[in-house]
Amino acid sequence: MQTTFTEKQLEDPDFKRSNEVLRTCVHCGFCTATCPTYQLLGDELDSPRGRIYLIKDMLENERKPDEKTVKHIDRCLSCLSCMSTCPSGVHYMHLVDHARAYIQEHYRRPLSERALRWILKLILPYPGRFRLSILGAWLAKPFKFMLPGKLRAMVEFAPASLPPVSPNDDPQSFAAQGERRKRVALMTGCAQRALNTDINDATIRLLRRHGCEVVIADGAGCCGALTHHMGDVKASHAAAGRNIKAWMGEAQKDPLDAIVINASGCGTTVKDYGHMFRAEAEAEAAAEVSRLTKDISELMVEIGLQNATRAPKLRVAYHAACSLQHGQQIKTYPKDLLRAVGFEVVEPAEAHLCCGSAGTYNLLQPKIAEQLKARKVKNIEATAPQVIATGNIGCMMQIGSGSDVPIVHTVELLDWATGGPVPPAIEKAGLHRSAV
Repeated sequence: MQTTFTEKQLEDPDFKRSNEVLRTCVHCGFCTATCPTYQLLGDELDSPRGRIYLIKDMLENERKPDEKTVKHIDRCLSCLSCMSTCPSGVHYMHLVDHARAYIQEHYRRPLSERALRWILKLILPYPGRFRLSILGAWLAKPFKFMLPGKLRAMVEFAPASLPPVSPNDDPQSFAAQGERRKRVALMTGCAQRALNTDINDATIRLLRRHGCEVVIADGAGCCGALTHHMGDVKASHAAAGRNIKAWMGEAQKDPLDAIVINASGCGTTVKDYGHMFRAEAEAEAAAEVSRLTKDISELMVEIGLQNATRAPKLRVAYHAACSLQHGQQIKTYPKDLLRAVGFEVVEPAEAHLCCGSAGTYNLLQPKIAEQLKARKVKNIEATAPQVIATGNIGCMMQIGSGSDVPIVHTVELLDWATGGPVPPAIEKAGLHRSAV
């Protein structure tokens, strides 16, 4: 694609990167075949190719974003399926992130939109606030019919119950069982700490059992993805900066072999810290954090599963989170690990399509998200699974709200199969009694 950015524009690192990305696009349109919003809406401007044209025009001319441009970019899930499909290697993620930051700086949204985004940024990255907001949603549920669409979606999304706070999420160190093979920092996250504490607990048990000392770094928290994808550079970099400082502080005490992440949406962002901070003072430290970061499935493949004391004979439908299969290009590891411990793994049709969660997308674009959820659940349930497994808390909440099939994190099954307790969702469904 030919571009006409000026030399002055290209002095800005973000414009320079967008220019590089745009120039790799050859207009082929392969991306339209795998874009969820294009598949649903059939509008060229709701495809990656259409959005690229809008972004190019907006950035090259440094024009004030108009309502049309903002609407179609807001509808993008950032699922990055287009990046898996693109034969030219267009790095759409960096382009759409720049576009969103530009919109945030130059476009004034309607008051209701600004208020909703402010609420999400104020609550979701903070586990304590998130828990309180869920309690508020429970109180509001009887009156949800009176709420406007997006607020109603927020209330409806609230889970029916909350787990107790896990002491394992506090800053501390867990010794390896047996000889220490690795020292790793575990990112405990934000929403996950409020919605499902079993995931971090299972991850810690699994890692310790496989010879890892697990560190919960003091000062680490939200990865910044939520605000990053809203275009709020200041807030996202502040969150990321705190993590970089916390993890590098731990590495200075005693070197880290990996920074382990079990929420793939967070993993995609943390692996991009090097790019996010490329022009800042923390560039070297951010690049080191990105280098060290591994999804839990990556690390377990590297270590190798040991002592699989049980082989649960369960039919598991594996849902590939977009941030894992497209954002991090990890496609086979979770399935390989589940099969290695004895599960029957089945894959639903249209596995490349997003479930509609996409961070805050299901709250900001509830109508499209509901359609994608229904399509995803239909495809998953067509495989007649006993259990659904995935590697991202957002997907678990989204799919779980539309299906009665128990849904668990992949790491919960691996923990169970190597000597850990029965995952609560499986125990509640009574599947464990016939699975061993």
